[in-house]
Amino acid sequence: MQRAYPEKPEQVYFFGTCLIDLFYPEAGMAGIQLLEREGVKVVYPQQQSCCGQPAYNSGYDNEARKVAAAQIACLGEELPIVVPSASCADMFRHHYTDLFADTPLHKQALELAARTYELTEFLVHVCKIRLEDNGPAATVAIHNSCSAQRGTKTAQDAISLLRQMSNVAIVQQERASECCGFGGTFAVKAPDISNAMVQDKCDNLLATGANDLVSGDCGCLMNISGALEKRKDKLPAQHIASFIWERTQ
Repeated sequence: MQRAYPEKPEQVYFFGTCLIDLFYPEAGMAGIQLLEREGVKVVYPQQQSCCGQPAYNSGYDNEARKVAAAQIACLGEELPIVVPSASCADMFRHHYTDLFADTPLHKQALELAARTYELTEFLVHVCKIRLEDNGPAATVAIHNSCSAQRGTKTAQDAISLLRQMSNVAIVQQERASECCGFGGTFAVKAPDISNAMVQDKCDNLLATGANDLVSGDCGCLMNISGALEKRKDKLPAQHIASFIWERTQ
């Protein structure tokens, strides 16, 4: 069933995510700037931290519950929550409700899930953004995370935004729906399998002839760009928010 979207609100929460905080702060700033340019005031609670996914995916539900409860507390007002990561948005939308089933926080988890949006989804369906491309000609490959494809189901929204860019040609990689091998803690628990997967992903991306790679999830970007760097292959990689913001100044 297609999700029902609200009218564009006056203000939203922005959930920065750990990887943006630590490794890709420019992507977080670009996401905030895109929202503000659409006339949306952005509230960034300083108490926010991790969404709890690493603990949850590792089977540490009690630890994940503590982290999740803290996020519910600091995102408590009835504002939409915009997340520049399908992975973390999926955690809010689908896994908090499981974590808090049969607990006093279940109702709040359901409410938080209902007002959480992945960034590209929010720009397309709520802001109804219209982009003017001022960048040079570019050939771009998109890597959509597993969470964007099968969790939030927002992969098409990233493509929709790039199709608004008049000087951007999108090229399709083979086996585009396959995981890059990051998978959060999977890359740590099964490094050999993870490495084999990312090598396949790099081969397929390079075969497209793209001169840029964009993705909406920093975990995938970090995994793929790290593997490309080790191979000494050049394919610049950016979060989609950074890519769009830079080209639409």
